[in-house]
Amino acid sequence: MKALILAAGKGTRLKPLTNTVPKHLLPVVNKPILFHVLDYIKEAGIKDIGIVVSPDSRPYIKEAIGTGSGWGGKITFIVQPEPLGLAHAVKVAQGFLNDSPFLMFLGDNLIQEGVKDFLDEFHASKSDASILLKEVPDPRAFGVAELDSSGRVINLVEKPKKPRSNLAVIGVYLFTAEIHKAIAQTKPSRRGELEITDAIQKLLEMGKEIKSHLLRGWWLDIGSNDGLIEANRVVLDAFSKRDIKGEVDSQSRIVGRVQIGEGTKLESSRVRGPVFIAANCRIKNSLIQPFTNIGAGTVVEDSSLEHSVILENCQILQIKHLADSVIGRNTILAGQGKSPEKIRLFIGDDCKVELE
Repeated sequence: MKALILAAGKGTRLKPLTNTVPKHLLPVVNKPILFHVLDYIKEAGIKDIGIVVSPDSRPYIKEAIGTGSGWGGKITFIVQPEPLGLAHAVKVAQGFLNDSPFLMFLGDNLIQEGVKDFLDEFHASKSDASILLKEVPDPRAFGVAELDSSGRVINLVEKPKKPRSNLAVIGVYLFTAEIHKAIAQTKPSRRGELEITDAIQKLLEMGKEIKSHLLRGWWLDIGSNDGLIEANRVVLDAFSKRDIKGEVDSQSRIVGRVQIGEGTKLESSRVRGPVFIAANCRIKNSLIQPFTNIGAGTVVEDSSLEHSVILENCQILQIKHLADSVIGRNTILAGQGKSPEKIRLFIGDDCKVELE
């Protein structure tokens, strides 16, 4: 069994952050999205991993991951020259995959349950493919699966106007080598891409058995700035704990599940969890409210933060109430004590913003 992570997307809806870093390296609770996916794969026991990257994202992702030794396996980087669809990514990776069955995981998706149970079911079923599904209120924006009474997939449609079920295909799949034959017979869609849903439908037409696994926990598709904020909120709520490794003075108060990294100093401030504050930060005369993630080396003074993602080495100074925001690395945000009562901002890396 191999794993194939697709991480070639440009992340257009995550600009300006993705002007300087691939979206798969943006943090969810101080860990890149891609690292969460690699953790799922490690927990499932898969050691041979391919990561499909774009020519632009390859150097960033390769530098971040290194040899992959932290995940106990071998990592191969595969360049997809152009974004021509998910099935095209599998086609590009065929030399890595060969005839092995494989787990395919979209690298900007996070799930609560991991993939071990999904993998175990696939091994037991002897099917040619299995897809992870999630019930959603409005499935029209997704690939939608129709199942028979035994949970086998009988039909798959990409973004139907009138869905026959509420079961969305969420970007986690298991395939045997039969998928390569199906992709070879799949034609580009109207948008000029080889769609994986079309390839799976081709498997059905070939008489192959496709099983499904219903995801009961949460699923996060991190395709926008709001999606990044929501992912940090959900993961903080699910996994945060009280763990204070930094220094907290006698004038400060911490309530709830708050993690504070080594070297961080809390001075005359209040923190109400769930909150994650990374290492070597300084929080002074400030209020840090729930669902806030603060990256390493950041300084927050005379400010109030809530439900926001602050990346590394920022300075947040005299901001009355920053909420529902994303602030990029090495950015200075200063309010001079005159900022509006509540502001919402999306700022990229290496910026300086002064509010009057």
